[in-house]
Amino acid sequence: MASSERETLSSNNSPNPDYGSTSNENTNNLNKPPSPPKSPPVLHYPPPPPTLGKSLKLIFTISWVNVLLIFIPFGFLAHYLQWSDSWVFILNFFAIIPLAKLLEFATEDISNRVGQTIGGLLNATFGNAVELIVSIVALMDGQIRVVQASMLGSIISNLLLVLGMCFVAGGFYHKTQKFNQTAAQTSSSLMALACIGLIIPAAFNFAVDTTKNDRKDELLNYSRGSAIVLLIIYCLYLLFQLKTHEYLYREGSQEDDEEPQLSLFVSLSLLGIVTVIVAFSAEYLVGSIEGIVESSGLSRTFVGLILLPIVGNAAEHVTAVTAAIKNKMDLAINVAAGSSMQIALFITPFLVILGWIIGSEMSLYFQMFETVVFFISVLITNYLIQDGESNWLEGAMLLATYAIIGLAFFFYPNNSNQ
Repeated sequence: MASSERETLSSNNSPNPDYGSTSNENTNNLNKPPSPPKSPPVLHYPPPPPTLGKSLKLIFTISWVNVLLIFIPFGFLAHYLQWSDSWVFILNFFAIIPLAKLLEFATEDISNRVGQTIGGLLNATFGNAVELIVSIVALMDGQIRVVQASMLGSIISNLLLVLGMCFVAGGFYHKTQKFNQTAAQTSSSLMALACIGLIIPAAFNFAVDTTKNDRKDELLNYSRGSAIVLLIIYCLYLLFQLKTHEYLYREGSQEDDEEPQLSLFVSLSLLGIVTVIVAFSAEYLVGSIEGIVESSGLSRTFVGLILLPIVGNAAEHVTAVTAAIKNKMDLAINVAAGSSMQIALFITPFLVILGWIIGSEMSLYFQMFETVVFFISVLITNYLIQDGESNWLEGAMLLATYAIIGLAFFFYPNNSNQ
């Protein structure tokens, strides 16, 4: 048999590997149970915005402080009917307190829509809107001493009164509370810088006779230049907080993240309306200061440093103390120390620049006694927050310091304000 024929027979007798066999893939497909039909994708739609009636109900019931809204029409009537300055001051004093809370609520509701960075800028802009409006009205009225005392009083009130109440209230429910030490020390260091910005003008005035016109111009020029430097530092702090080192402040902000409760139109309308009402109430309040000083015997410094800060800090006081009770100390310190830093590094230098524009002699020179008080307040606050822990005794120390300062300015004579 030829070799070609033998090859043909062997090829015919060899088994075919594909004959009668099934691949593993096909076997698995046969044993696999049929898959259920795919369900359609679930679409999540945002909840519909609340109606106007529900929005108004939410606005008026957001805080018990809104009970004081009844003082708004009475404050306006007291001004137009020319009641005594004492009544005008008292009624508009209590009227501005709930307005500050509504401003804070509207700002936070808008901030929840625009993200952390823009929201932080909004809070930085409107966080102390009441103090800014009252100070602008007083500056336009030429009451520079009231403006300076109000700025200093707001800083001291936040550092000593608000922070002290946070430590006491939180320590009542929690033995020891901890907070972000790095963020707190950053805030205290910036407050020390602001303190330097006020001490140097006082030392400059002590070393140089500024009673002469040319020397007074030198003090004003120095204050305006320093104000620009402080504004730049504040902008750099916003960059630090919102961009480069935002993780240091993320924990406190995430604890308080909420969904918007109002529609955008209602939030913007509330922000605009409340700002206008605050402007009128502040104008009536400032216009009555001269009369209440003469009738009550209180000094202008006491009115500006102790009484006026209560108006703007009431809403922040409630927010910070509530956060401390819930053991959210990062949020509480951010509210108290952050507000003080904003006033020291933004609002006060801004008012100096505004006074420069309108021709007012607003400067960073405070009276020596006030500068020493400011230095002591910053010093004790820095000592107490540098370890990153707090307790009720530390809060009592801050409150005691505030009480001593309040007594000092209560007996501060008016002739020392000139």
